Amino acid sequence: MSSESRTRQALPLALWPAAERRRVDIVLTDIDDTLTLNGRLPAAAYKALERLAEAGFKVVPITGRPAGWCDHIARMWPVDGVVGENGALWFRYDPERRCLVRRFLADEATRRANRAKLDALAARILHEVPGTALASDQLYREADLAIDFREDVQPLPDPEVARIVGLFEAAGCTAKVSSIHVNGWFGSYDKLTMTRLLMAEAFGIDLDADPHRFVFIGDSPNDQPMFDYFPASVGVANLRRFLPSLTRPPRWLTQAEGGHGFAELAALLLDAKG
Repeated sequence: MSSESRTRQALPLALWPAAERRRVDIVLTDIDDTLTLNGRLPAAAYKALERLAEAGFKVVPITGRPAGWCDHIARMWPVDGVVGENGALWFRYDPERRCLVRRFLADEATRRANRAKLDALAARILHEVPGTALASDQLYREADLAIDFREDVQPLPDPEVARIVGLFEAAGCTAKVSSIHVNGWFGSYDKLTMTRLLMAEAFGIDLDADPHRFVFIGDSPNDQPMFDYFPASVGVANLRRFLPSLTRPPRWLTQAEGGHGFAELAALLLDAKG
């Protein structure tokens, strides 16, 4: 990583040059605290998704949320696909075949074996870190374990969150911290890995050939691979509390938080398209 990457500051999104915005036709977005605000999806964010789709943008949520949610999102939202469980899968609704296309990185036997190990690890984490709970969406997950530290439980202090990460890593898992959960899984994949596969397999797009076609917007440390990779990377305003823990901040920062920050990004992209 260059010294510029390590020291750059996130700049106000309003300073993003229109000429660069006009190159973007694919919008990648986190969901929790990026599309949502205070745990709910505001109308402004959903309308922004619709407007982007109507204007010809490809829109793909990139989330830590479970396969069960991704089934619903791919079918029901105005999006072109979804990457879920921090890169374990992509789903896409095919309107011509009128069916959901599902792609997992690991086969079913591997996912089943990993699930048994994750279930045992879950019991250990809940015992050793009081105040934690399984994420309420754990039942709908195929490949990872989500430990809740602030969604449906009282927020835990940062040292306790770090303890959860340490227990995952001691068990040989990859662990990532979102704004509400610590997610852990067996394997070295991440959001960027599966985004690259989705683009190639579903749309015939080589992500690496022209990354300037993309913008990614997120809100937390588990978005780090995306912030690192994309020249047009955006954080919603509530990312500010995580900036000290990022190895590289996004290039731009919205003025508004959560879904209203996403709507702010959408408005700038639509304005650049004229």
